[in-house]
Amino acid sequence: MNLAFNASRMIGSKVLIIGDIMLDQYQKGLVERISPEAPVPVVKITEQVFKIGGAGNVAQNVATLGGCPTLVSICGKDLYGENLQEICSSLGIESHLIRSASRETTLKTRIMAQHQQMLRVDRETERALDEKEFSTLLETVESRLDSFETIILSDYGKGVISEEFLRWMKKKKRPGQKIILDPKTCNFPHYDELYCMTPNKKEAAEGADMAITKREEILKAGKKIMQERNLQSLVITLGAEGMAVFLPGQGVFHLPTTAKKVFDVTGAGDTVIAVIALGLSSGLDLLSSCILANCAAGLVVGQVGAVGITQEELTETLSSWPAAQQEKWVTLAAKA
Repeated sequence: MNLAFNASRMIGSKVLIIGDIMLDQYQKGLVERISPEAPVPVVKITEQVFKIGGAGNVAQNVATLGGCPTLVSICGKDLYGENLQEICSSLGIESHLIRSASRETTLKTRIMAQHQQMLRVDRETERALDEKEFSTLLETVESRLDSFETIILSDYGKGVISEEFLRWMKKKKRPGQKIILDPKTCNFPHYDELYCMTPNKKEAAEGADMAITKREEILKAGKKIMQERNLQSLVITLGAEGMAVFLPGQGVFHLPTTAKKVFDVTGAGDTVIAVIALGLSSGLDLLSSCILANCAAGLVVGQVGAVGITQEELTETLSSWPAAQQEKWVTLAAKA
């Protein structure tokens, strides 16, 4: 399989992304003294950078890899919400951000000094959507749903992806549409009948209600999640250990990490689900899409913050990596 060619074929592929958007603020500076008021460092800010996060970072990854993302989310009717819309426009993301006067835009402020994160401050609204917000969300999604074969649900627990929304999506989706979900543990009981879910190891452990420290436990947890949630497939990201791909009728495959260094894992899960969706949308099978996603994640963790990688970066990595590296852990029976 020529993965470099497969990477380029993702250009122009359409993906619908629905979920919780956020703004990442990086305040960078220098530490030269300790505060006289308390035993804490004083950071002299020299630079401020805003980046898009959450479901927005998923859309960013789709866009920078040449895909055509459509993003539906909700944010505050505030300055930070305007910042998000401006960033979406600059990245070429077709965004439909519902502006709410009763919510604040999710803002995660990171204080950085000498390339080290000193502190993170979060401002966010975590309540469920009110009746008007929910109704607008459904109208916005329904008017666009039929135009996509691949749909990402990016759940960060801020209210967009709820039990009611998931029930509605099951009724509205067409046969053959692939829904891929990046989960939040608090909503695990509501995820079912999806094409694929992409938990990390911690989320899989919490979702299966068991510890995961070795291969046998990964296999047991994955099979349990697939059975309980009635999933067609499952991808568990394992950090420095790569990822495990559960494909009924084929097997459980382990893909080792391609990361040369791990500097910041922020946004790696967003990259994985974005590339999987792009691969599927361009006609690749799930395992091939996961191989691409694994390579992309290896690039992202070597950079600071949530970033979108480019077609050129991914192609270069694929050409230098023995992409056929994959280990079949066990055979997995087809779903009854």
